[in-house]
Amino acid sequence: MSARAVTEATTTATIDRRVARLDWHRVAVDLDDVGIADAGPLLGRAECRSIAGLYSEDDRFRSTIDMARYRFGQGEYRYFAYPLPPIVDELRAAFWPCLLPVARDWAARHDRPAPWPDDFEAWIDRCHQAGQVRPTPLLLHYGPGDWNALHRDLYGDLVFPLQVVIGLDAPERDYTGGELVVVEQRPRAQSRATVLAIGQGHAVVVTTRDRPVRSARGWASAPMRHGVSTVRSGRRHTLGLLFHDAQ
Repeated sequence: MSARAVTEATTTATIDRRVARLDWHRVAVDLDDVGIADAGPLLGRAECRSIAGLYSEDDRFRSTIDMARYRFGQGEYRYFAYPLPPIVDELRAAFWPCLLPVARDWAARHDRPAPWPDDFEAWIDRCHQAGQVRPTPLLLHYGPGDWNALHRDLYGDLVFPLQVVIGLDAPERDYTGGELVVVEQRPRAQSRATVLAIGQGHAVVVTTRDRPVRSARGWASAPMRHGVSTVRSGRRHTLGLLFHDAQ
């Protein structure tokens, strides 16, 4: 069965149930602690392979980025075009209600507005009305020697503070190196790095911009950046799910 057929056969109900069963209490605790959380296994090996296989289907994508050309690192990634593959669309919608409580709690601690409605499509409509009309889910492809510089995925004024990365290959079996790296710039202190090897099919929640941290005066904002360490061997694919569209 082709990658297109497998990914389009996955049902919304199945994805919704799997995402809802993840340990969201632990995810919230880990995000509060270090700004990154491995939510656990979500997709099977065949699903991972079929999603990675989409990379060669040019009609699925709106643009391809050569990271070396822009000094983003080394490797390549491709932004999906609308309409998104059904499984990508379903995953993004399924994560939304589970991530909203954390996003709204963080906004309250930051004393910022929380502009995110309960309905995910209503939020995407709001992005489009603000001129952020380009889809941001992406597939990333790394080979030996490839890496991704520390960055934040901000594409306009409307931003959702959390994003999800799903590993599509197995570390140590399909590739070595290539760990996800998150660096927190702590107020009046040295930066802190957290490194995580993403298991195949695992969903990892990452801070998009900054997170609230306790300070002597209440809550402070700790800027966060993420990247990927150098892949030493093999091939590494990941699916990135962002919840705001781009200008």
